[in-house]
Amino acid sequence: MTESAVPPAIGATTRATDAVRRMITSGALAPGSHVIESRLAAELGLSRSPLREALRVLEQEGLLSSVPNHGVTVTELSAQDIYEIYTLRRTLEEMAVRIGVPVTVPDRLDRLDRAFAQMLENAHRGDDDAAAEDSHRFHLALVGLAGHGRLEHAYRSLALQLTMHLNRRARAANETLVERAERHRVIVDLVRAGDAEGVVTELADGASVTLVRRLGRPSVLSPEAERWYAQVPG
Repeated sequence: MTESAVPPAIGATTRATDAVRRMITSGALAPGSHVIESRLAAELGLSRSPLREALRVLEQEGLLSSVPNHGVTVTELSAQDIYEIYTLRRTLEEMAVRIGVPVTVPDRLDRLDRAFAQMLENAHRGDDDAAAEDSHRFHLALVGLAGHGRLEHAYRSLALQLTMHLNRRARAANETLVERAERHRVIVDLVRAGDAEGVVTELADGASVTLVRRLGRPSVLSPEAERWYAQVPG
């Protein structure tokens, strides 16, 4: 099916999904906030039908939660959730890098370059709203270096959930958009040099690890999570 032949309803649902996802990952819709369909549809200029389908997609991605008699809310992760997602995300990134670096398929490196270029452009424009989306696109391209479809699929949902919490409000006090982009340049240079272990070391991002201490609502932690948080700097 050609792009022009895509049914209008499918296009509307995709646009609605992208719009609401960006509101969540940027922090415009904060974790724990209620999603009121009528208000959101009016704000985005959408009809209720594609918006409702979009909310189902985002629920499958883990960004929204639906509770009977309580409606739909933006997923609020607990400290235990943050520990599990962050550590699994790191493991998947490291696996992807060790499979995919040195890069043997030029298109995969091109994808990473494009993601970094977009991040840098938005950073210099001061586009705060694009920051979370830029980060997600970059790290997805990094995982894509492995050419491992199932690995990338598993990573995508986890990364979205964590991106939702590592949004511009959480990062604002730690680094500017340009500083963040330049930190990602180091990763691109290491990938181009074929230095997989260097990339893995750089991914052990002290700023992000420290930041997670302040994220997630209080919860009962597993012994493993307790030990992990105790070792987090800051």
